[in-house]
Amino acid sequence: MPFFRSYDGTALWYELTGTGDPLVVLPGGPGMDVRYLGGLGGLDRRRRLVLVDARASGRSAVPEDRGTVSFVAQARDLEALRVHLGLERLDLLAHSAGCLTAQEYAAAYPGRVRRAVLVTPVGRAGREPDPAELAALRAARSAEPWYPDSAEADRLLAEGARPGAETADLQRRLQPFFWHRWDEDRQAEYRPGHATALPWLREAFYAGTAGPHDLAERVARLAAARTPVLVLAGAADGMIGTAPARAVAACHPHGRLEVLAEAGHRPWVEEPERFVAAVTGFLDADGLGSSSPGTAPV
Repeated sequence: MPFFRSYDGTALWYELTGTGDPLVVLPGGPGMDVRYLGGLGGLDRRRRLVLVDARASGRSAVPEDRGTVSFVAQARDLEALRVHLGLERLDLLAHSAGCLTAQEYAAAYPGRVRRAVLVTPVGRAGREPDPAELAALRAARSAEPWYPDSAEADRLLAEGARPGAETADLQRRLQPFFWHRWDEDRQAEYRPGHATALPWLREAFYAGTAGPHDLAERVARLAAARTPVLVLAGAADGMIGTAPARAVAACHPHGRLEVLAEAGHRPWVEEPERFVAAVTGFLDADGLGSSSPGTAPV
């Protein structure tokens, strides 16, 4: 089975799919099984995807030390994977919460990321949604038949903590806000078992979040990596909005933002052709092909 041992001996799952130069892919969630990404809208026909289940997620092992699950600590897992694959540098794509790990890795290991694609990122060194933007995005869907139920779930969640099962149901009812178009195909994107069942994982992952006292320093550290970055946002993303994507693109000196007009939080599903064209155009720009002169995964 395609496991590798990380720096602390934790067994982490990865799988290879597609053809072309390797592209390491990190899922979001946090804690989502990487299989929800599928072939990324056909990107696997242009790139050899190295799909990774983060520690305590999917088919990867749960470490004894929960502190190693923070997005800051998980950068060490990515470095262990690079060494395992025999690559000098990585091309890297991350989604949502996984973008925090990707940015931390680029900062912690300068020069190891050739180019990075950050898809609907949640922020720079933690979650950075703009509440006003999210409220406006959700209110704009008021004519949709599902809106009353989703709006009620939004209100109930905002009122405070609830038992686990009830919270999970309310979050499920929010899902239509996350898409440009909500229909049976979009509902089928949610598979039992893809989301984490570990109640502590979210808090452990975000334990690395910057506070007001060190945010500026942390953002400057990300910028210092000078990694070429493409940031993709969905104009209808009612999960996290576009504000985090704009902040991420602005903080990287070689960052570029593209907002997909007819997409929400998973743009490879709703605008696959534009998504693949944007990603491959960025990765292949200036005649750059292979992600490293090292050994490509097979």
